[in-house]
Amino acid sequence: MVNTRDVELGHLALPDADTHPGVVLIHDVWGLSDHARDLARRLAADGFAVLAVNLYRRMDEVKIENPGAWMRSLSDPEALEDVQAAVDFLAAQPETAGHGVGVVGFCMGGMYALMAAGTCRGLGAAAPFYGLLSHEHGILHDEAGLDPSKKPRAPLETVAALRCPVLAFFGDRDEFVPLSDVRALEERLEGQAQPAEVVVYPGVGHAFVNDTRPDAYRPDEAKDAWGRTVAFLNEHLRR
Repeated sequence: MVNTRDVELGHLALPDADTHPGVVLIHDVWGLSDHARDLARRLAADGFAVLAVNLYRRMDEVKIENPGAWMRSLSDPEALEDVQAAVDFLAAQPETAGHGVGVVGFCMGGMYALMAAGTCRGLGAAAPFYGLLSHEHGILHDEAGLDPSKKPRAPLETVAALRCPVLAFFGDRDEFVPLSDVRALEERLEGQAQPAEVVVYPGVGHAFVNDTRPDAYRPDEAKDAWGRTVAFLNEHLRR
Protein backbone atom coordinates (compact mmCIF):
# COMPACT_ATOMS: atom_id res chain seq x y z
CA MET A 1 0.00 0.00 0.00
CA VAL A 2 1.16 3.53 -0.80
CA ASN A 3 0.27 6.58 1.26
CA THR A 4 0.16 9.92 -0.54
CA ARG A 5 -0.27 13.54 0.46
CA ASP A 6 0.55 16.96 -0.87
CA VAL A 7 3.28 18.93 0.91
CA GLU A 8 4.68 22.40 0.33
CA LEU A 9 7.30 21.18 -2.13
CA GLY A 10 5.03 18.87 -4.10
CA HIS A 11 3.46 15.42 -3.83
CA LEU A 12 4.73 12.84 -1.36
CA ALA A 13 4.24 9.11 -1.93
CA LEU A 14 5.38 6.72 0.79
CA PRO A 15 5.39 2.94 1.16
CA ASP A 16 3.26 1.66 4.00
CA ALA A 17 5.92 0.72 6.54
CA ASP A 18 9.63 0.65 7.46
CA THR A 19 12.30 2.95 6.08
CA HIS A 20 13.17 3.29 2.40
CA PRO A 21 15.55 5.07 0.05
CA GLY A 22 14.34 8.51 -0.99
CA VAL A 23 13.74 9.62 -4.58
CA VAL A 24 13.03 13.13 -5.83
CA LEU A 25 10.93 12.87 -8.97
CA ILE A 26 11.08 15.85 -11.36
CA HIS A 27 8.14 16.36 -13.68
CA ASP A 28 8.22 17.19 -17.37
CA VAL A 29 7.31 20.57 -18.86
CA TRP A 30 3.61 20.05 -18.11
CA GLY A 31 4.17 20.25 -14.38
CA LEU A 32 2.99 18.12 -11.48
CA SER A 33 0.33 16.39 -13.55
CA ASP A 34 -1.68 13.27 -12.79
CA HIS A 35 0.93 11.35 -14.78
CA ALA A 36 3.77 12.68 -12.61
CA ARG A 37 1.85 11.80 -9.47
CA ASP A 38 1.20 8.31 -10.85
CA LEU A 39 4.91 7.82 -11.53
CA ALA A 40 5.63 8.82 -7.93
CA ARG A 41 3.12 6.25 -6.67
CA ARG A 42 4.67 3.57 -8.88
CA LEU A 43 8.12 4.24 -7.46
CA ALA A 44 6.70 4.18 -3.95
CA ALA A 45 5.09 0.83 -4.71
CA ASP A 46 8.55 -0.38 -5.68
CA GLY A 47 9.87 0.54 -2.23
CA PHE A 48 10.98 4.19 -2.37
CA ALA A 49 9.94 7.27 -0.42
CA VAL A 50 9.16 9.66 -3.28
CA LEU A 51 8.73 13.41 -3.42
CA ALA A 52 7.44 14.61 -6.78
CA VAL A 53 8.68 18.18 -6.59
CA ASN A 54 6.52 20.94 -8.05
CA LEU A 55 8.83 23.36 -9.85
CA TYR A 56 5.91 25.65 -10.64
CA ARG A 57 4.45 25.98 -7.16
CA ARG A 58 5.40 29.65 -6.74
CA MET A 59 3.96 30.73 -10.10
CA ASP A 60 0.66 32.59 -10.14
CA GLU A 61 -0.30 31.14 -13.51
CA VAL A 62 1.04 28.29 -15.64
CA LYS A 63 -0.11 28.67 -19.22
CA ILE A 64 2.10 26.74 -21.62
CA GLU A 65 1.36 27.48 -25.25
CA ASN A 66 4.84 26.70 -26.58
CA PRO A 67 6.72 24.08 -24.51
CA GLY A 68 10.10 24.99 -25.98
CA ALA A 69 9.70 28.71 -25.32
CA TRP A 70 8.43 27.94 -21.82
CA MET A 71 11.46 25.80 -20.95
CA ARG A 72 13.84 28.36 -22.42
CA SER A 73 12.30 30.99 -20.14
CA LEU A 74 12.78 29.03 -16.92
CA SER A 75 15.65 29.73 -14.54
CA ASP A 76 17.86 26.65 -14.22
CA PRO A 77 19.53 27.92 -11.02
CA GLU A 78 16.14 28.40 -9.37
CA ALA A 79 14.93 24.98 -10.50
CA LEU A 80 18.06 23.34 -9.11
CA GLU A 81 17.56 25.17 -5.83
CA ASP A 82 14.12 23.57 -5.68
CA VAL A 83 15.63 20.16 -6.41
CA GLN A 84 18.17 20.71 -3.62
CA ALA A 85 15.36 21.67 -1.24
CA ALA A 86 13.53 18.47 -2.20
CA VAL A 87 16.65 16.36 -1.61
CA ASP A 88 17.16 17.97 1.79
CA PHE A 89 13.49 17.49 2.68
CA LEU A 90 13.54 13.77 1.90
CA ALA A 91 16.86 13.21 3.65
CA ALA A 92 15.36 14.68 6.83
CA GLN A 93 12.29 12.44 6.87
CA PRO A 94 12.15 9.50 9.30
CA GLU A 95 10.92 7.31 6.43
CA THR A 96 14.35 7.56 4.73
CA ALA A 97 16.51 7.14 7.82
CA GLY A 98 19.66 5.17 7.08
CA HIS A 99 19.23 5.28 3.29
CA GLY A 100 20.34 7.54 0.46
CA VAL A 101 18.37 9.94 -1.72
CA GLY A 102 18.35 9.90 -5.50
CA VAL A 103 16.67 11.79 -8.32
CA VAL A 104 14.62 10.70 -11.34
CA GLY A 105 13.29 13.04 -14.03
CA PHE A 106 11.50 13.02 -17.36
CA CYS A 107 12.09 15.32 -20.36
CA MET A 108 12.64 18.75 -18.75
CA GLY A 109 12.80 16.89 -15.45
CA GLY A 110 15.38 14.53 -16.97
CA MET A 111 17.46 17.57 -17.85
CA TYR A 112 17.29 18.80 -14.27
CA ALA A 113 18.00 15.32 -12.91
CA LEU A 114 21.19 15.20 -14.96
CA MET A 115 22.16 18.72 -13.93
CA ALA A 116 21.47 17.85 -10.30
CA ALA A 117 23.92 14.96 -10.53
CA GLY A 118 26.69 17.50 -11.12
CA THR A 119 25.31 20.24 -8.91
CA CYS A 120 23.26 19.16 -5.90
CA ARG A 121 24.56 17.98 -2.55
CA GLY A 122 23.52 14.75 -0.91
CA LEU A 123 22.51 12.76 -3.98
CA GLY A 124 23.32 9.09 -4.19
CA ALA A 125 22.06 8.37 -7.74
CA ALA A 126 20.45 10.08 -10.73
CA ALA A 127 18.28 8.49 -13.43
CA PRO A 128 17.34 11.00 -16.17
CA PHE A 129 14.83 9.94 -18.83
CA TYR A 130 15.20 11.63 -22.22
CA GLY A 131 16.57 14.79 -20.66
CA LEU A 132 17.41 17.78 -22.83
CA LEU A 133 21.16 18.10 -23.24
CA SER A 134 22.33 21.16 -25.14
CA HIS A 135 21.56 24.76 -25.99
CA GLU A 136 22.93 24.37 -29.51
CA HIS A 137 20.53 21.68 -30.74
CA GLY A 138 17.04 20.45 -30.05
CA ILE A 139 14.18 22.15 -28.29
CA LEU A 140 16.32 24.40 -26.08
CA HIS A 141 18.02 26.05 -29.03
CA ASP A 142 17.09 29.66 -29.76
CA GLU A 143 18.74 31.53 -32.62
CA ALA A 144 18.36 34.75 -30.64
CA GLY A 145 20.30 33.21 -27.77
CA LEU A 146 19.32 32.38 -24.20
CA ASP A 147 19.33 34.56 -21.11
CA PRO A 148 22.65 33.66 -19.41
CA SER A 149 21.21 34.42 -15.99
CA LYS A 150 18.56 31.75 -16.54
CA LYS A 151 20.61 29.34 -18.66
CA PRO A 152 24.22 29.81 -17.49
CA ARG A 153 25.33 26.32 -18.55
CA ALA A 154 24.05 23.70 -20.94
CA PRO A 155 23.14 20.40 -19.28
CA LEU A 156 26.07 18.68 -20.99
CA GLU A 157 28.45 21.09 -19.29
CA THR A 158 27.28 20.14 -15.80
CA VAL A 159 28.52 16.55 -15.97
CA ALA A 160 32.19 17.54 -15.78
CA ALA A 161 32.19 16.82 -12.05
CA LEU A 162 29.51 14.26 -11.26
CA ARG A 163 28.62 13.88 -7.62
CA CYS A 164 26.75 10.58 -7.96
CA PRO A 165 26.24 7.61 -10.31
CA VAL A 166 24.07 8.23 -13.39
CA LEU A 167 21.84 5.97 -15.47
CA ALA A 168 20.34 7.86 -18.43
CA PHE A 169 17.75 6.75 -20.99
CA PHE A 170 17.10 7.98 -24.53
CA GLY A 171 15.48 6.92 -27.77
CA ASP A 172 17.49 7.26 -30.95
CA ARG A 173 14.55 8.92 -32.73
CA ASP A 174 13.89 11.59 -30.12
CA GLU A 175 12.79 14.72 -31.96
CA PHE A 176 13.82 16.96 -29.07
CA VAL A 177 17.16 15.38 -28.13
CA PRO A 178 19.36 14.74 -31.18
CA LEU A 179 21.36 11.52 -31.12
CA SER A 180 24.51 13.60 -31.61
CA ASP A 181 23.86 15.18 -28.20
CA VAL A 182 23.42 11.76 -26.64
CA ARG A 183 26.75 10.66 -28.10
CA ALA A 184 28.33 13.83 -26.73
CA LEU A 185 26.96 12.91 -23.30
CA GLU A 186 28.50 9.45 -23.56
CA GLU A 187 31.87 10.97 -24.42
CA ARG A 188 31.72 13.41 -21.51
CA LEU A 189 30.83 10.63 -19.08
CA GLU A 190 33.85 8.54 -20.05
CA GLY A 191 36.55 8.65 -17.43
CA GLN A 192 34.34 10.14 -14.75
CA ALA A 193 35.05 9.04 -11.20
CA GLN A 194 31.37 8.18 -10.76
CA PRO A 195 29.89 5.22 -12.64
CA ALA A 196 27.65 6.28 -15.51
CA GLU A 197 25.67 4.47 -18.19
CA VAL A 198 23.63 5.74 -21.14
CA VAL A 199 20.94 3.43 -22.55
CA VAL A 200 19.70 4.22 -26.06
CA TYR A 201 16.66 2.36 -27.38
CA PRO A 202 16.60 1.95 -31.18
CA GLY A 203 13.54 3.13 -33.06
CA VAL A 204 12.17 4.96 -30.01
CA GLY A 205 11.20 8.62 -29.72
CA HIS A 206 10.59 11.07 -26.91
CA ALA A 207 8.44 10.41 -23.81
CA PHE A 208 8.38 6.64 -24.31
CA VAL A 209 7.51 6.04 -20.63
CA ASN A 210 4.42 8.26 -20.77
CA ASP A 211 1.50 5.83 -20.95
CA THR A 212 -0.98 8.71 -21.21
CA ARG A 213 0.35 9.42 -24.71
CA PRO A 214 -0.41 6.56 -27.12
CA ASP A 215 1.62 8.30 -29.82
CA ALA A 216 4.78 8.15 -27.72
CA TYR A 217 4.39 5.27 -25.26
CA ARG A 218 6.52 2.20 -25.91
CA PRO A 219 5.55 -0.43 -23.31
CA ASP A 220 8.47 -2.82 -23.82
CA GLU A 221 11.13 -0.13 -23.59
CA ALA A 222 9.29 1.57 -20.73
CA LYS A 223 9.18 -1.69 -18.76
CA ASP A 224 12.86 -2.37 -19.41
CA ALA A 225 13.91 1.15 -18.40
CA TRP A 226 11.76 1.09 -15.27
CA GLY A 227 13.22 -2.23 -14.15
CA ARG A 228 16.74 -0.98 -14.74
CA THR A 229 15.98 2.18 -12.80
CA VAL A 230 14.58 0.35 -9.78
CA ALA A 231 17.62 -1.94 -9.68
CA PHE A 232 19.98 1.05 -10.09
CA LEU A 233 18.34 3.02 -7.29
CA ASN A 234 18.33 0.01 -4.98
CA GLU A 235 22.01 -0.60 -5.68
CA HIS A 236 23.12 2.91 -4.87
CA LEU A 237 20.60 4.13 -2.30
CA ARG A 238 19.55 1.17 -0.16
CA ARG A 239 21.77 0.71 2.87
